[in-house]
Amino acid sequence: MTCSLVIRAYNEEKHLGRLLQGVRQQTLSDVEIILVDSGSTDDTVSIAEAYSTRIIHIQPSDFTFGRSLNLGIAAATREWVAIASAHVYPVYPDWLERLLEPFSNSAIGLTYGKQRGGPDTTKFSEHEIFARWFPDQSNLRQVHPFCNNANAAIRKSMWQEHPYDETLTGLEDLAWAKWAQQQGQAIAYVAEAEIIHLHNETPKGVFNRYRREAMAFKRIYPEAHFSLYDVARMTGGNIANDLWQAGQQGLLLNSLLSIFWFRWNQFWGTYQGYRQSPEWNWQLRQTFYYPRGAEVSPKTARDVEPIRYNQH
Repeated sequence: MTCSLVIRAYNEEKHLGRLLQGVRQQTLSDVEIILVDSGSTDDTVSIAEAYSTRIIHIQPSDFTFGRSLNLGIAAATREWVAIASAHVYPVYPDWLERLLEPFSNSAIGLTYGKQRGGPDTTKFSEHEIFARWFPDQSNLRQVHPFCNNANAAIRKSMWQEHPYDETLTGLEDLAWAKWAQQQGQAIAYVAEAEIIHLHNETPKGVFNRYRREAMAFKRIYPEAHFSLYDVARMTGGNIANDLWQAGQQGLLLNSLLSIFWFRWNQFWGTYQGYRQSPEWNWQLRQTFYYPRGAEVSPKTARDVEPIRYNQH
């Protein structure tokens, strides 16, 4: 089994080395690594070169999520192409193997894996979002097009039929997955293909991320809308859920402030992105924005030893 791995990066010297360490320790040894760098001014490129990585450069002014992926995948020489953000790293040495496993079924056109936040940088509310979006149980024939290109894989032959949309402000993965399903291809979620996704955003960063994603969602689903009533209801509901979860986990005191500012910026940013849209898709609203319920799903223990990373 072999694959190409496309990584998008900009000034990721703090995290990229750990990801590349994790790739080197994979059970899948034949991995072609391609880094699409959008003008890094730190040591990102030199770190990548130390791991025999092929570098593709794109000017910051030319960057979009779709364009950088298209450049990377065009350079890939393997049929299976895994995609990862530069600020993630795999938990287990069989990450890539498990991520690619569903492709043994020719009806699978896209796979994506579990994401969890870092222990020190990820805000509590984002931990809750990861738990909602990426459950502990796999779903090898998902009915909706949700996926995430921080940890995903596609068939290059399908991409050649339909490259990523380079004009979207985000959610290029969702748009491509929607197209793939329209072609009769299935999406597989693989919980065992787990990565740690490191975010340490400011309130403004959270606002901007959700605003641009809402703008993209409106392009993909022109009927979408998000009202002031939705802002109030979703903000209040998610804050209440987060406070309850944080209390149950003994993290309420340390998380109290961030829960309020994170959820407000999440949904105020969403409103700003959707404010001109007429309607909303109910199933995707649940997938993207509704809080994880009070129930706690049992996590399936794995008998695979996690990767032990060098500390820098």
